[in-house]
Amino acid sequence: MNTVELIRKKRNGFELTTEEIEFLISGYTKNKIPDYQFSAFLMSVFFKGMSTKETAALTKAMLYSGKVIDLGSIKGTKVDKHSTGGVGDKTSLILAPIVAAAGVNVPMISGRGLGHTGGTLDKLEAINGFRTDLNLSQYKNTIKKCGAVLIGQTANIAPADKLIYSLRDVTATVESIPLITGSIMSKKLAEGIDGLVLDVKTGSGAFMKKMSDAKTLAESLINTAKEFDKKVLAMITDMNQPLGNYIGNWLEVYESAKVLQGEYVEDLCTVTHNLAGAMIFLGGKAKSIEEGIQISEEMVKSGKAYDKFLEVVKIQKGDINLIKNLESYPKAKFSDKVLAEKDGYLKSVDNYEIGMAALDLGAGRATKEDIIDPKAGIIFNPKIGMKIKKGDVIAEIFTDRKKMIDKVKTRISNSIELSNNKVSKPKLIKSILS
Repeated sequence: MNTVELIRKKRNGFELTTEEIEFLISGYTKNKIPDYQFSAFLMSVFFKGMSTKETAALTKAMLYSGKVIDLGSIKGTKVDKHSTGGVGDKTSLILAPIVAAAGVNVPMISGRGLGHTGGTLDKLEAINGFRTDLNLSQYKNTIKKCGAVLIGQTANIAPADKLIYSLRDVTATVESIPLITGSIMSKKLAEGIDGLVLDVKTGSGAFMKKMSDAKTLAESLINTAKEFDKKVLAMITDMNQPLGNYIGNWLEVYESAKVLQGEYVEDLCTVTHNLAGAMIFLGGKAKSIEEGIQISEEMVKSGKAYDKFLEVVKIQKGDINLIKNLESYPKAKFSDKVLAEKDGYLKSVDNYEIGMAALDLGAGRATKEDIIDPKAGIIFNPKIGMKIKKGDVIAEIFTDRKKMIDKVKTRISNSIELSNNKVSKPKLIKSILS
């Protein structure tokens, strides 16, 4: 095969064969195809797209560039959840112990935050000692022992994805649905799962701002999962405001632990129980999503989910005493409050700006090399539709970066829009696709 001819074929809008896609992925992974040629291929895909068959072939080639984990020796169904990311999106920390407590294995390979969105690994590592760098043997043993494991991508899991993503990041080809699908599904399929629940975010704090784009991505992910005979279900959920009230790594662990202890946070609990209910359903422990939601809620009420969370933290070497004594965590050097400047109903939130404000405080990374401060973050109090009075505390901020305080306060103030008229709450679960 000839790389230039394949680039030209895709550039002109023709469908590539499975063998041609395998040739391109294998060639690039093995350094036989240079960056400049593969960049041209990525840009061709960006503009011309890929069919369902091509996307499945791309995913397969990326998947088999490394090791595919076999969890056949572990009894029971294995189901994971993937979120496309957002602000305050801590559902993985809550639903993994819920679903495991309900009897469904949860093998979860997660990512780090970059830009305005947080990462599950960074949140977990805010717990002193928590190990996310388990090897594959430890990964399997942890699932066997407690039914859930949360780790990062290892060097031999879909290595093609790491290479391709780095190139996409610097060639303006990140926002391509076939390329996003291949990246997500190659990692998820490598985990050894039987089923997958997808949380596709839409709104100002999501990568997919438009509902139509979120639906297209969800359908692409579902179609690809079905090509590999996996049980799959997708929910399109709202990301026009922070999920829950706490944003920042330790702050999100704190809120997650509180929810697992029975504290009710309406939007966070609604989205989490829906996702967990879908996982319990796909795992065969419920006859419907609705029954799965009831089981999920019962796992929290009974204390079983919180106990499972402690078990996961302990087995992955995290400091259990911090979870049992949440207020003992070290505090940021500085804190301040953002106050409402007038009366009104909260009409909208530029959620991207809230995420970037948290990054400014030290809770995120502008580049992959940046070091995160787990103490930094924001408590964002109001929800869209709430009535606000002048002087109400909109947000509390926590940081060791004193110089960023005024900038962040202005950023948060400018991110909200108030209305004199009553405003409806946004629909949290916008659509369910299967």
